[in-house]
Amino acid sequence: MADPNVLNPHPPEFDRFLQAYVGEDRNGYAVTVLSTLARLGLDPWKETAELVALGRDAARTRLGKRLARFPDVPTLATDHGRVAGDLSRLLPESLPSQTLKRAASTVAIGRPGTSGAIWAVLAIIFVLIQMFMVGGSGSGE
Repeated sequence: MADPNVLNPHPPEFDRFLQAYVGEDRNGYAVTVLSTLARLGLDPWKETAELVALGRDAARTRLGKRLARFPDVPTLATDHGRVAGDLSRLLPESLPSQTLKRAASTVAIGRPGTSGAIWAVLAIIFVLIQMFMVGGSGSGE
C-alpha cells in the first residue's frame, strides 16, 4: 500500500502553528510563521518539531529570540515576546515520536517516498510508450 504521506510529508499537526499570522512586512504583505522561519533560513517543519520537543515555555523563549532577529516585520522589534507567547499556544501539546521522526526525516533525507514516486512516474511513462508503439502499428485490417 502506498504511503499516505507521499503528497504531504509534513505533519498536519503543525499546520495551525505554521499558518498563523505573525504581522505585516514592510511591503504590506501578511507574514506567517512558515514564511518567517523560511526567511530566517530555517526549515519551518524541523524548527516546529524542535519547538514542540522543547515544551511550551522553552518554545516561547526560543521563538521570541527568533522573532526578535526578524527585521521584515517592524512591529516585532518591540512586540516579539507577546507574539511568541500567542504563537507558542498554537503548537501541539506533544506529538507521538513517530510524527517527530517523520518531521526530522523529511529534512534529513528529503521528502519521504520521493524515490517511489519517481519510479511510479517512470513506470507510467513506460506503459504509455508501449501503448503508443503497439497501438500505432495496427493489425492491418
